[in-house]
Amino acid sequence: MMLNEVVLIIFYIAILLYSVIIHEISHGIAALWLGDSTAKYAGRLTFNPIRHIDPWWTIAIPLLMLLVTQGRFTFGSAKPVPYNPYNLKNQRWGPAVVAVAGPGSNILLALIFALAARFIAIPAAAKIDIVQNITNWGNISQAISGSVGSIFFTLFAMIIFWNVLLAFFNLIPIPPLDGSKLLFSVLSVKTETMIILEQFGFMFLLLLIFLFSGPLSILLDFFWNLFFSIAI
Repeated sequence: MMLNEVVLIIFYIAILLYSVIIHEISHGIAALWLGDSTAKYAGRLTFNPIRHIDPWWTIAIPLLMLLVTQGRFTFGSAKPVPYNPYNLKNQRWGPAVVAVAGPGSNILLALIFALAARFIAIPAAAKIDIVQNITNWGNISQAISGSVGSIFFTLFAMIIFWNVLLAFFNLIPIPPLDGSKLLFSVLSVKTETMIILEQFGFMFLLLLIFLFSGPLSILLDFFWNLFFSIAI
């Protein structure tokens, strides 16, 4: 693997790390705005990655996935930002607002960088080539060689890629994902049912991904194409 390909992978991982950090900080800021200072006093409203690193989800799983996919794909998350829902001013909708703040920040980031990428002065064909090879490090390395504009577009495309994925994944309405908090606020769910769903949520999530990976991929591709169409 060439040095420039290694550099691309480092940026790829760094963008993922800070995307999940912004996601978690947004939860804490929303909670603070609604009256809960737990995240603030825990020192979690910071961009210092050390405060957000989870040994398993931030380090072990991303590195394992990179090895398994030969550097083409990885995924991970940061430690969840703590908050006390009983401190929120609005007990009905407060947890939903805190939950949606995370994926909402990812959607906002994807939109901002999609709009910024649109103004990068390189041919549309070059942009399409970069988007289609976003994790093919050899092809990307050749596509951006000697072009400052292409380098910046690639970095912006990575930001779009990760933030759309994080928003989409976290809005799935299954515990412990953020979408479940929104679902529980909209629907009248018994406490006992919520406890069961939260206890076995991860198993339900794996089952959903296994059974509906095709439709989920099609839907995710739709949102990726939507934001990348703005960038091009």
